[in-house]
Amino acid sequence: MSRVGKVPVPVPSGVEVSAETSDLRVKGPKGELRVPLRADVLGVAVEDSSVSVTRKFESKEAMAMHGLIRSLIANAVTGVTVGFSKRLNIYGVGYRAEVQGSKLTLHIGYSHPVIYDAPDGVELATEDGAGGAQAGIVISGIDKQKVGQAAADIREKRKPDPYKGKGIRYENEVIHWKAGKTAVA
Repeated sequence: MSRVGKVPVPVPSGVEVSAETSDLRVKGPKGELRVPLRADVLGVAVEDSSVSVTRKFESKEAMAMHGLIRSLIANAVTGVTVGFSKRLNIYGVGYRAEVQGSKLTLHIGYSHPVIYDAPDGVELATEDGAGGAQAGIVISGIDKQKVGQAAADIREKRKPDPYKGKGIRYENEVIHWKAGKTAVA
């Protein structure tokens, strides 16, 4: 049996969980999320303070889905109560970021500014950079997948350079520096 899947998901007070035929609805103080279920493979039991996921039969597909669905439910409960956030730092002379509504404007060394539209449910903010960074970008929301995908899309606009370190990095990302060419005398 799945070690992750057999652990029940605790439901804090103020969070409402209801199982429907094709999905599980999680509603909390920050919003509402839906988790798709495989009703033909898994069973979901909603008690007053926890949610348990069980397999209807032993198959490769059921074993694969067991821990996944339990993790998705736990992420949905955490998202509607606390939320998720990721931080990006921008390194480079003259590199900066500006937020106007749901649009992020990046000045990252190209001849034109790069504009990124945030998806629904994702909020963007800027802050002063830490540790030598010129600017910081904070991506937050209730859906962990959307927050992570938005952070990856923004980072993709200017990946960190392994020679000079310029670019957009995750907050605690480690860059494996490469040695440049050396002059021969």
